[in-house]
Amino acid sequence: MTLTGELDAGLDVPADERVIDVRDLCMRYGAKDVLAGVSFTARRGEVLALLGPNGAGKTTTIEILEGFRMRSAGEVRVLGVDPASAGEHWRARVGVVLQSWRDHGKWRVRELLKHLGTYYAPYSTGEIRRPWPVDDLLDVVGLTAHAGQRVMRLSGGQRRRLDVAIGIVGRPELLFLDEPTTGFDPAARREFHDLVHRLTDVDDTTILLTTHDLDEAEKLSDRIVILNDGRIIADGSADQLSRQVTGLTEVRWTRDGQRFIHAAEDATAFVRQLFLQYGEDIADLEVRRNSLEDTYMKLVLDAEGGAR
Repeated sequence: MTLTGELDAGLDVPADERVIDVRDLCMRYGAKDVLAGVSFTARRGEVLALLGPNGAGKTTTIEILEGFRMRSAGEVRVLGVDPASAGEHWRARVGVVLQSWRDHGKWRVRELLKHLGTYYAPYSTGEIRRPWPVDDLLDVVGLTAHAGQRVMRLSGGQRRRLDVAIGIVGRPELLFLDEPTTGFDPAARREFHDLVHRLTDVDDTTILLTTHDLDEAEKLSDRIVILNDGRIIADGSADQLSRQVTGLTEVRWTRDGQRFIHAAEDATAFVRQLFLQYGEDIADLEVRRNSLEDTYMKLVLDAEGGAR
């Protein structure tokens, strides 16, 4: 199954706003097509979530965009450059936060960030931004109080904030976040989500997020691209995908002590009519659209069923 018009959300982005531009991307390993004609874009300042089951082609796509893997066919432009032939100046404009990052635990937070920032200074000309001043960077990621602490003594959430600080120390225009909150407790996850929103607000950073946490994807992303078996099966906001999958919204309410449930194509119009008809007799009103998890599972199952 492929949603009708699923590429409209991405491929109509003006050329000067496209930070990522992928057209008919293909990747073949031997006789197996890992990617088969993938096309999507990401615009400046957007948080784009790339979702899909294991083996869908997410990692291969990301590695091609990062310039770490050569593609078999198709066109790819990241910040206007083909990653396959990009040089150091291009890499200075891109940040990467992996699932784990090994470092010297005896470094103190401020010293480590200051040292890493020196690597970007030679490229801070023309279109490349100047590296973050260390104090500003510590403030952005919420580590000011831990600036003098050794890395080995940071908590898991603080460690992940440092990972992000390392990824953005050069003030990248594009940031890759790979499973950023794996192992986080709810409080640390909420704080990290606030940090991601701050990055897009403060520095207009484009973020490409990969995650298996669908609730996280729904909260963080402006747009979602779902891959399955090397093909895009959906592209749009969480709300757009939910509406296209079913077109129905569940409305629940209580009247005179009795509970009612109705599936409405236009929930707003239905609720308006409900109040016009019954007014203050309506209580416990609840409007429930499909969650991203509901939508995702239906899309993937339908796609896998159609491939059989």
